[in-house]
Amino acid sequence: MSFHDFYFTSQEGLRLYARDYGSRASKKTPILCLPGLTRNSKDFAALAEHLSTDRRVLCPDFRGRGKSDYAPGWTDYTPIAEMRDTFDLMAAAGIEHAILIGTSRGGIVAMNMGAHRPTAIKAVIMNDVGPEVDMAGITRIMGYAGTMEAPASWDEAATTLRQMNDRYFPNMPGEKWHAFAHMTFKDEEGCPAMDYDPAIGVGLRRAAKLLRGNVPVMWKEFNTLTHIPLLLVRGENSDLLSKRTVEKMQSAHPAMELVTAKDRGHAPFLDEPEVTTAIDGFLSRLGKH
Repeated sequence: MSFHDFYFTSQEGLRLYARDYGSRASKKTPILCLPGLTRNSKDFAALAEHLSTDRRVLCPDFRGRGKSDYAPGWTDYTPIAEMRDTFDLMAAAGIEHAILIGTSRGGIVAMNMGAHRPTAIKAVIMNDVGPEVDMAGITRIMGYAGTMEAPASWDEAATTLRQMNDRYFPNMPGEKWHAFAHMTFKDEEGCPAMDYDPAIGVGLRRAAKLLRGNVPVMWKEFNTLTHIPLLLVRGENSDLLSKRTVEKMQSAHPAMELVTAKDRGHAPFLDEPEVTTAIDGFLSRLGKH
């Protein structure tokens, strides 16, 4: 394996997991890859392999996902709780400062980290998320999060994911859908199984009901990142991050860099050639960091 299993205990007593890539002796700032709502560390495998040649890269499974403990109930799945867990990870791993790569929910966690401990962040790469998110994307995610059943076979898993996402990810070859299936589900005796706590979806739907469809904005949190380097990745066909929101982000953070992932919806895989090139360039411009 190109990574080590890293287990740590949160302040709430949950045993949590992260993939630990690269050398701890590297003098460059470590990278933390923070996953989406129902996603986990597997999503960053290709990118972490690529970036860990000269940096330490940690990819956590947030609580209730992958190899991490489930939380007691749906009210315990919040970006603030996941932020605290991330700070616990940094403490356990001996990391004072980090570069954050946040996909969707992970980007929300990154903005919260900026508001609570801005000095811990050297730079941020946000993947298809911003301080405003479109209700169309949230509604789509609420439709399957915590309600989807595990497919009977890996072929069925790939087919199901293609049917759900093909309009947002056109021209994607069959083998990529199979790879996506293995990122989405875990293997149990040769068959796909769900890889997250269904209560996560329950929490999302109950929060939406309480808010009556009014999605909270996070401009205050986003503005805490305007003093640090920021790269925004947007899927060309994203239904979660609108072009209008991107323009507002550019106004708030004029130095923000932007790359669009062609033929991708929510969220890009971060292995697209144009995205990898943008990330490499962004990191190189950080200099010694």
